[in-house]
Amino acid sequence: AQGKQLQTFSVGYRDNKKYFHATKFQPGADAPYIRKMNDFLHARHHWITLDTPELVPALYAAVDARDLPGMADVDASLLLFCRQIKPHATVALSGECADEIFGGYPWYRDPAVREKYGFPWAQSTAYRASFLKPGVLGSIDPAAFVDARYRQTLAETSVRPGLSAEEQRMRQMMNLNFKWFMQTLLDRKDRMSMYSGLEVRVPFCDYRIAEYLYSVPWEYKDYRNQEKGLLREAMRGVLPDEVLWRRKSPYPKTWNPSYLAAVTAELRGVLTDPAAPILRIIKADALENLLTSGADNPIPWYGQLMTTPQTIAWFVQLNYWLEKYKVELV
Repeated sequence: AQGKQLQTFSVGYRDNKKYFHATKFQPGADAPYIRKMNDFLHARHHWITLDTPELVPALYAAVDARDLPGMADVDASLLLFCRQIKPHATVALSGECADEIFGGYPWYRDPAVREKYGFPWAQSTAYRASFLKPGVLGSIDPAAFVDARYRQTLAETSVRPGLSAEEQRMRQMMNLNFKWFMQTLLDRKDRMSMYSGLEVRVPFCDYRIAEYLYSVPWEYKDYRNQEKGLLREAMRGVLPDEVLWRRKSPYPKTWNPSYLAAVTAELRGVLTDPAAPILRIIKADALENLLTSGADNPIPWYGQLMTTPQTIAWFVQLNYWLEKYKVELV
């Protein structure tokens, strides 16, 4: 409108083309679609490529930004991405919340996952608790703690009488996502961006869109059995078809084995220090087992993207947080 060229930014990782392998959650690489969009927009694009030597130190900066251990390199990479956007722009637009509001996640669409009891992105409470030393929890029962919050969220879900069982479940799924998963991602985006003085706006999170979409029947959100079908249909003729109908692919992570090697070395360094605060609460042998488990532990720590490398990195973050914030156990 002002005669200026639009600037666009993407994040990727060194050698990801070499190491990437398609999964149920991450079916394909982003680069071909980024090129198509930028040809379409005539934008000035900035390809931001991250590498392991930057990602590991950024794990600590991400704890500083969040004031807590977070989503490991899923946080750290976003922090580095924002840091590189800042010299070119002070305000950026991002697409968070479209999946929550329009029903894009696998746990909305896969009936087996949808009907499973509990938070669909955090089915690993027993696995997480298995790392804790005996006596650390006192009278706390992790499964009961998580279960109480899950049940409370379902009880607080607004469901009008007369809805089918499927529609009732979809309302519950929307509320679970709004109250928990979406909050985590919005907090992540806000903290990682503001750490570099970048303002990121999330237009899909406009409360009017969220309120309206909440009660739109699932058959429309899943229009033509397509993830975010209603949103795609609304954009028909506006976006290039290859982009418009592309299967959902989440925020990218590194597949480079050098990252697993680097975070493994980082945690091994922690384990060699008898005074490491993490060893007061976490079993050293459980961490050793994690380090030797290989890259494809089938139990995600959180969400879809946090597998073994990210779990190792999370424990590195936890130790740093305990140390830096001088956390005392009472």
